[in-house]
Amino acid sequence: MNQTARPWPALWALVIGFFMILVDTTIVSIANPAILADLHTDLTAVIWVTSAYLLAYAVPLLITGRLGDRFGPKRVYLAGLVVFTLASLWCGLSGDITTLIAARAVQGLGAALMTPQTMAVITRVFPPNQRGAAMGLWGSVAGVATLVGPILGGVLVDTLGWQWVFFVNIPVGVVAFIAAWRLVPDLETHAHRFDWLGVVLSAIGMFLLVFGIQEGETYDWGVIVGPITVWGLIVAGLLVLAGFVVSQAFNRAEPLLPLRLFRDRNFSLSNVAISLVGVAMTAMPLPLAFYFQVGRGLTPTQAALMFVPMAVISGVLAPLIGRFSDRIDPKWVALTGLSLSALALCWYSLLIGPDVPYWQLLLPSALLGFGISGVFAPLASTATRNLPRAEAGAGSGVYTMTRQLGSVLGSAAIAALMGLTLTAQLPGFAAEELAPGAGGAAGGLPAAAVGGFSTAMGQSLWLAAGAFALCAIVVLFFARPVVTVGWGDARETPARGEMPTQAAPS
Repeated sequence: MNQTARPWPALWALVIGFFMILVDTTIVSIANPAILADLHTDLTAVIWVTSAYLLAYAVPLLITGRLGDRFGPKRVYLAGLVVFTLASLWCGLSGDITTLIAARAVQGLGAALMTPQTMAVITRVFPPNQRGAAMGLWGSVAGVATLVGPILGGVLVDTLGWQWVFFVNIPVGVVAFIAAWRLVPDLETHAHRFDWLGVVLSAIGMFLLVFGIQEGETYDWGVIVGPITVWGLIVAGLLVLAGFVVSQAFNRAEPLLPLRLFRDRNFSLSNVAISLVGVAMTAMPLPLAFYFQVGRGLTPTQAALMFVPMAVISGVLAPLIGRFSDRIDPKWVALTGLSLSALALCWYSLLIGPDVPYWQLLLPSALLGFGISGVFAPLASTATRNLPRAEAGAGSGVYTMTRQLGSVLGSAAIAALMGLTLTAQLPGFAAEELAPGAGGAAGGLPAAAVGGFSTAMGQSLWLAAGAFALCAIVVLFFARPVVTVGWGDARETPARGEMPTQAAPS
């Protein structure tokens, strides 16, 4: 078919925008201390710069996946790219923390429109036995973005100011728009009705849950205003989300969340796994960025260079591992990658201190690169292997939504955990002391506080380590995928030593 004649150029065009989204996230992580100081705000507000983006990113993903099926992934992707690029300009022009948080929320909406379309195109133009290679490219882009983001962010913050971590998206967005316009095919569309009740319930439930977790430490896990308490918000969020799931089960027309997709064991487990990866990947960089800049007094550029081994190794290995996971059971690839990632973060946590030689801190970074390179491609290819073509957008939206939900919860949880560990290690510690360059022994900290601060950041890394370890347990229950010759439209060819399995219906 004409639409699948040139899948690789189409994928390359789409990953430019995907690259921009990932770079934006890592750039902001390295710029957080500078934003805190320049806008005269506190740690919780700065973390909301990330949480607002992730929340606005996660909430619409179910419907944006459907929009891709209905209007075509190319059109929806281009619309999201325009929103994301203009919102980046707004972020850079923000003069206070409230405006920046609002602009980041709009930016997250643009990312929500874009991301499911990338996976949907991969699902629809690559047969299952080639998706590992395609997802490997996708994973290598993530690795390169992990390298480029912090280094570029450090250079921009040091030379031009934190605003330029957002302005840099504008030329990239223009190039991405032209490439996608010319190279991405116009795929067939499928009529869908939209479950607006599901949209409202999922949005309200997720907001209540995330707001409660993130603001819990601010309100001492007690009363927010009047009868509204932190725990009340969290419980209400969980109840609303439970109501959302029930509404989807009883929706006989076309639910926003097609629960029938979860009949596929690997799709279900992949969604659980990628949500845990989202927790880990969001919870990991923030304690390290503050440790390097505030605890050790490094500049943003110097702090970014501490992540180079991780980014280089994952960027080089990810496409190779993606192809490798097409040839063997991807469960073992993912298990190895997740186990190494958890081990690397445990190593980091035990190693971090006020006087640790920098070369020693590069070793867990390198191990983390080996681990992360084996995570994304096998999980994504396992999740999408048996998706019916007519529901590629819906399935990709679900998978991306669960990943982002994990990211949102990881952002909220790491904010609470960092607050708790800082309170435990440094009673009476003021958030204003986190501003780099405020004077003191290291990055603005008094000499007596450096040890406690370093310990607190190391303890905070256990959240990400635990999420990776739990994810490794989940992938042990993956069913071995069978070799397919198409998109699941015909009976699959069994792998050696396997019983034949009927493909998912299209």
